Amino acid sequence: MNMKLQAAIDEAFAQAQQELRARRSAEALVWLERAHILTQRRPWLHARSHYLMLWAGWQQGDMREVLGQMPRILAALLFSRIWVPIGNTGRARVSAFQPMPISEELRRLLE
Repeated sequence: MNMKLQAAIDEAFAQAQQELRARRSAEALVWLERAHILTQRRPWLHARSHYLMLWAGWQQGDMREVLGQMPRILAALLFSRIWVPIGNTGRARVSAFQPMPISEELRRLLE
């Protein structure tokens, strides 16, 4: 993995965890969506993004998010190397199969 991508992943997870510790789950989810896009092809990190989204959903009392993240954690571990919907933000309110546009910044990191 290139160093810029690794730094971006580390920053996204660190910022998300800082926001979760401060109980600012909405802000954490923005960082977790970024982490999700950057880690889609890396099973453990991909699953970690979904686990933290589950935690953010729990903080918000959003059972749709919590329940939606459970199967996504398992799917991330099993299918990340086979197929992922590129650009998908990973949230429960979005189809797990829906590809989504990627910002130019993230596209460059993923190249």
